[in-house]
Amino acid sequence: MKKFLIFFIVLLFPVNIFAYSEYVVLGGKTLGIKVDTKGIMVIGFYKVDGKYNKGTIPMQNGDYIISVEGNSVDNVNELTEIIEKNIDKEYVKITFIRDGIEKETNLKLINIDGIIKTGLFVKSSIMGIGTLTYIDPNSLIYGALGHEIVESESNSKVEIKSGQIFNNRITGIEKSAIGMPGSKVAKFNYNYQYGTIFKNTKYGIFGYYKDRIDDKNLIKVSKDVKIGPAQIKTVIEGEKIETFDIEITKINETSDIKNISFKINDENLLNLTGGVVQGMSGSPIVQNNNLIGVLTHVVVDNPYTGYGLFITKMLEEGEK
Repeated sequence: MKKFLIFFIVLLFPVNIFAYSEYVVLGGKTLGIKVDTKGIMVIGFYKVDGKYNKGTIPMQNGDYIISVEGNSVDNVNELTEIIEKNIDKEYVKITFIRDGIEKETNLKLINIDGIIKTGLFVKSSIMGIGTLTYIDPNSLIYGALGHEIVESESNSKVEIKSGQIFNNRITGIEKSAIGMPGSKVAKFNYNYQYGTIFKNTKYGIFGYYKDRIDDKNLIKVSKDVKIGPAQIKTVIEGEKIETFDIEITKINETSDIKNISFKINDENLLNLTGGVVQGMSGSPIVQNNNLIGVLTHVVVDNPYTGYGLFITKMLEEGEK
């Protein structure tokens, strides 16, 4: 009986305690990113007749409108159509979500010279660029960005309903300077989709990769991060993934998202970009031929430097 119990217990423990693969497809390509929000996101307000019009229970930046007069709305066109059908009313009832809690308010419709003014700035989809970090060759789950998508006007995390990643080409670089991060300039190819997006988290965006994968471009995942030389993989021109030298200057085991501090010491990259630029987020960090991290943030006051996240955190989040 004792031998049987010991044998049974051993079977309960998997050989690999992680759900993700030990080897993943190395990323580095630039992605076009489009997400549709869960409801219509409020991103600001404008004055009508000298006053802000936010509703009887005031709405805030980052709220999500989900229905008007009991009719569900998924995009700005639907919101406009329902309001136009109710222009004879002084107020329309709006249901919105804030921090996961459903609320209701009555929003005044203000008619100025035959044009209905709501006082709201809203959007239902967000576009941007980022970098693919990895693809798990077994689950086909990919990770990108290394941080959450935040709506720039409201500075709020985007609650996504659905999303896509697709092909693009880098056509130029707006260089970084002290106090002003630059960015990649891209031309989107919406018709060439790479995959879907199912999750937006503080460790990146995740989804299923549906395009062909290069299963010869596998790299081992490692927790072994050391101070010293490393490389990042990213695109600076066209669709060509290039390798650039960085130096890891500090390792922070206790930080939630800023685990790796680094500086760029590749003169070619500095000449081309001025340092870390927007669109590099998600660039894989490689050390000793192992994937150890992902570039996530620039230091605004010194764009030659930045932060990265341990790749294991990203991989674990992607498999949840």
